[in-house]
Amino acid sequence: MIKALLLDFGDVFLKLDKEATFRELKKLGLNTFNPEMEQLNDAYEKGEVTSDKFVEYYQKWFPQASKQELVSAWNAILVDFPKHRIEFLENLAASKKYRLLLLSNTNEIHIDWVKSNIEYYEQFKNCFEKFYLSHEIGLRKPDAEVIEFVLNENDLSPEHLFFVDDTKMHTDSAKNLGIPVWNLNPKTDDITELFNKNPYLL
Repeated sequence: MIKALLLDFGDVFLKLDKEATFRELKKLGLNTFNPEMEQLNDAYEKGEVTSDKFVEYYQKWFPQASKQELVSAWNAILVDFPKHRIEFLENLAASKKYRLLLLSNTNEIHIDWVKSNIEYYEQFKNCFEKFYLSHEIGLRKPDAEVIEFVLNENDLSPEHLFFVDDTKMHTDSAKNLGIPVWNLNPKTDDITELFNKNPYLL
């Protein structure tokens, strides 16, 4: 029996353009993310690097770019938050049928943008019993460690949790722990179809 829903943020609720940051950085001279950059990006998502240090690192690669240009390029991935999704979530929260938990790989610069540009961010956050952001908890998907952290902190068995994420690597990690999952495809699926696509949750 499912007792709790563990939901992702980006491309589940918040619309993303996942190629946009690379496109914008390419305009500044980036050809590819080298291994050092990828390692830094992951460390930043886990809160191991401050935003200032993160931007300073990229300024070494692109000295002609201002801090604001780099921040804008980094935030280009973030698009908008369709209103019908917050309405769906608020109705789901009000039903009290499931405990609602959020787990998102994100970082301070992205969350600062969301707080400034998404008018119902606080409404969104208040729908959840627990709101886990990778840079605040020091853990990120797809590491099994972060899923186990959620299970343990909420006193849940794997079969009692249902996980929704748009990244297959993330849902596969959870599935390997015995957690039922929905690998939502943002091109064809919408979170508002949760019960249509997974009728046994009704």
